[in-house]
Amino acid sequence: MKKIGVLTSGGDSPGMNAAFRAIVRTAHGLDIDVLAIRHGYKGLINDDISKVTSNDVSNIIQRGGTVLKSARCDEFREPEGRAEAAKVLEKHGIEALVTIGGDGTFQGAALLAKEHDINVIGVPATIDNDLVGSDETIGYDTALNTAMEAIDKIRDTADAHDRLFLVEVMGRDAGFIALETGIAGGAELILLPESLTDIDEVKSSLNKVLSEQRRSSLVVIAEGDETGGAMKISEALKPDFSKYEMRVCILGHVQRGGNPTARDRVLASRLGSAAVTVLKEGHSQVMVGVVNNKIKLTPLKMTFGKKKDINFDLVELAKMLR
Repeated sequence: MKKIGVLTSGGDSPGMNAAFRAIVRTAHGLDIDVLAIRHGYKGLINDDISKVTSNDVSNIIQRGGTVLKSARCDEFREPEGRAEAAKVLEKHGIEALVTIGGDGTFQGAALLAKEHDINVIGVPATIDNDLVGSDETIGYDTALNTAMEAIDKIRDTADAHDRLFLVEVMGRDAGFIALETGIAGGAELILLPESLTDIDEVKSSLNKVLSEQRRSSLVVIAEGDETGGAMKISEALKPDFSKYEMRVCILGHVQRGGNPTARDRVLASRLGSAAVTVLKEGHSQVMVGVVNNKIKLTPLKMTFGKKKDINFDLVELAKMLR
């Protein structure tokens, strides 16, 4: 193995730059050249590629976002687009591709490997933490802390005005962020995509909380909750809670930004370095993850189209602590 390419694809997450840095420096330590592919699969098709050195990745470990940029690429969804991508890889003599991203990124990588016999390795980076094969994904811890800090500040103003706040966090298909930030932020209720939301039960629980004359009340809602998120739930609650001041706060993309936490930087460094090491050992079409604090390889085809379970013990804990 003498030359590899690396790209980031899909939604950005804090720690992607730390993973890129680890890939470059580990590869150079093993006498492997690294070519940076900018703007994801779109940049691969458009040949937006250049060689990088260890110095090129200096002073990026602390930065959020991705210096490699990311982009949607409808062309890559088609066989013709993937064929063009394979030609570009061959043109540059790239023997393997390291993809940093999530579900969609790995699905594209698996198709490229299957159709064109390309060596690919996946590095899991998504704030949703919903990929099978790793206890945590790059960016999750930072997103948790960002959401928790926001919830703490919202709690301050909720307490000052005796208000009911509905806070929506990211999590289209998974409630990891909502569950842990809800517990850490002392939320009275946490609504998740993994369990059906009964509006009557929500009303009953809120009535109990408000009747206890608590100074403020806070509900954390994952954006993927089947009721339609915080705005829809607010509309359903208003007729029965009109005497209370109710506010909706959607945290949105603030959770995807910011400097990665120490935990995310270490995780990203471990996974980035492991990606190069396992390539050197001859592995391909796998994702590198961390399970029980050890590096684990999972076939790429097993990482997408599957649902990672949340910790239901934490769900029960959240109910106990209301």
